[in-house]
Amino acid sequence: MPAEDERFPSVWTRPPRRRREQPTLSREQIVSEAVRLLDAEGIDALSMRRLGARLGAVATSIYWHVANKDELVELVVDEVFGEARVPAADDPAHWREAVSDCARSLRAVILRHPWISSLHGQIGLAYLGPNLVRLSEGILAVFETAGLSSKEAEQAMKAVTTYASGAATSEAAYLSAHARSGRNEQDWLESLRPATEQAVRDHPRLRARYAEQHGEDPARTREENFDYGLARLLDGIRTRLGSADGSSG
Repeated sequence: MPAEDERFPSVWTRPPRRRREQPTLSREQIVSEAVRLLDAEGIDALSMRRLGARLGAVATSIYWHVANKDELVELVVDEVFGEARVPAADDPAHWREAVSDCARSLRAVILRHPWISSLHGQIGLAYLGPNLVRLSEGILAVFETAGLSSKEAEQAMKAVTTYASGAATSEAAYLSAHARSGRNEQDWLESLRPATEQAVRDHPRLRARYAEQHGEDPARTREENFDYGLARLLDGIRTRLGSADGSSG
């Protein structure tokens, strides 16, 4: 017979534990403190012992709510994605604005919590978390209200969330590297300029583009790049909706 952890590999599939007395800590306290620890010190600082010390509790108190660190990661990921804005599906003519706002909100969440970039591919069944389920349902509703079938609405939802989270995860990893330099972003990029010019010296298109970018506001450039990719993705979805939806953006 498989062990409990093998049968239930996720915090979202494992039945809740029961005991007579009230636990000293709540799951909400544990998750909130874990997010604060990650925001302050990054993923390398996260351990049950370290978290217990911050909570003034022994690690065994935490293990009552989470079986292991992987479950804790699933919980904190769902917690921060609860900050994303769920789009409203009340106006099919403005589906694009609703989805764009949601996608930008996802980017903002990841950039506020850049440690998420270190967890890519390590979050198990995080999509079963209540906040991510609520977000997925909201995006599906927007696309279905706009006119896509249930199946295609799901495919469109996955395309948008994959783009937003993937682009923002790469951006967060870049910003984490920049933060370790201890410089502002513009100065850091300037310090890398000789190496960049050397790398592209035999590639005229890249060389010309890097020259054009010199002196530009890097934060604005990053935002414009994200918005460009999002807009082209939504252009494709608009085409699927048909010419009657062309006026929506």
